This record gives sequence, C-alpha cells and structure tokens, in this order.
Amino acid sequence: MQGELLQVDFALRAEESLRKKFHSKLFTKFAKGINVYELLKPNDKVAVCISGGKDSMLMAKLFQELKRHNKFPFELVFLVMDPGYNKINREKIESNASLLNVPITVFETDIFENVANIDKSPCYICARMRRGHLYSKAKELGCNKIALGHHYDDVIETVVMGMLYGGQFQTMMPKVKSANFEGMELIRPMYLVREADILAWRDYNELSFIQCACKFTAANEDVNATESSSKRKKVKELIASIAKDDPEIEQNIFKSMENVNLSTVIAYKDKKGVKHNFLEEYEKF
Repeated sequence: MQGELLQVDFALRAEESLRKKFHSKLFTKFAKGINVYELLKPNDKVAVCISGGKDSMLMAKLFQELKRHNKFPFELVFLVMDPGYNKINREKIESNASLLNVPITVFETDIFENVANIDKSPCYICARMRRGHLYSKAKELGCNKIALGHHYDDVIETVVMGMLYGGQFQTMMPKVKSANFEGMELIRPMYLVREADILAWRDYNELSFIQCACKFTAANEDVNATESSSKRKKVKELIASIAKDDPEIEQNIFKSMENVNLSTVIAYKDKKGVKHNFLEEYEKF
C-alpha cells in the first residue's frame, strides 16, 4: 500500500512540474507544435509510441496533460513495442510507466533477432521494421495516427546530417502520411521541444530511462564510446560548438527549412520524385 502511495505521489509531482516549472518550455511548445502543424484533430485515436527513453515517456505525460484540458475529443493508446529487449530494459520500461502512471499496452516482436545477422545498415533496417510493426499494431487497435518522440534538436541534426553525409537538403517532417498503411499518419508532437529542457525535466524529477536498448550496443560495455562514433553524435557536437559563439545558429538551421527559395536552388525533386534543374526555367526570363 505504501509503495502504491509513493508511486501516486511521484506521478503527481512529475505532472505538477509540467503545469508549473516546465509549463512554458515543455507543455506550451508541445501544444504549439500540435496547433501549428495541425497534428491532432477531433476524434483522432493516437498510438503514443513509447521506446523507454526520456523523449517518448515525456511525450506520453504531455499527451495526458493535453487530454486533461479536453478541448475536443480524442483517444490515446500508450503503445510499447518490445523488439527483443533484455529483461533489465523491459522491466525498466514497465517500472517507469507504472511510476509515472502511464497505462501502457505492450506487444512483442522478434526484430532484434531478425537483424542480428545483417551486416549492411542493420540500424536502418531495424528502424524500418520497428516503424512497420508500430503502424500495424496501431491500426489493429483502431488508431489512425502514431506519435513519435523526435524533438527540435533531432530535427536540426537531421538537416545537417543530410547535407554533410547524404549530400542533400532534407528535413524531418512534423507529420507524414503512411505509404504502406492506408489512412495512417505519423506525427511528431515534440517538434518544437528542446532536448535540454527534456533533460532538465528528467533530472528535476529524478527519473532514469533506458538509452539504447539495442542488443548491438547492449553487448558493448562502453556504450558512450559507441555513441561518440556515430554520425549523429558528431553533428550534435558540431552544432553545439558553433552555438557557443552564436546562440542563433540552431534557430537559423530550423528556419532554413521554412525559407527555401527555389529560384536559388540548382536542382530539386518534386513531390513525385521527379528531378528539376534550374536550366528548365532559366531561358524563360
């Protein structure tokens, strides 16, 4: 009984922090992202996808807070896919969900086992498989949307990674219609939320979440060394180092996604994937 009371108190404290201390930096930006990008509509049923990390668990709490305001009817399912977690990680996710009063629905897959012997781009294939399973389960549960916990910093890092490592200007969109699951849509309601504020909320509430639950990194004793070798880690550090001298750098990267001038672009692809060159229009002026 005492343990149950402690859990209730813990959840209430975390929720209270979203209403007061972190209201402007977390809930306000969460709600703004939903409104600006029209991510939520009346009678939507959203599968809030929880991986067990800080971002997705906070997203779950923010959705609960939004539901409390209840400006229009919508439903939530807090969906956890187990791709083959080890016992410690699985228990950590379930423990945190219980502690924060998030009623999760768990389903199991064998994704980790299937990608274990793939040598080329195992992370990419794993991500694609996870996304497919999430769409499938969400649709089975009557949902029309899945929500992922990507935040502002993920967005700008993706832009820079695309240019430096992919030779392309490509953004992480706030919402995407599924090409393979009719009527389904992916939304990113944390689009305007900064990672530093997520970390501050986590630390203020003395929470601990799993980081990378993949068997490849779980088998490596020095997880930090593994992360430091990743392209995203390098880009994160690059942006941070430049932002020390010019704090507007991060905001400018984000703004660049909204200020693309096609008249100054050598070539681009349209919505159908057809490539166009500036020479097509050049002689018309």
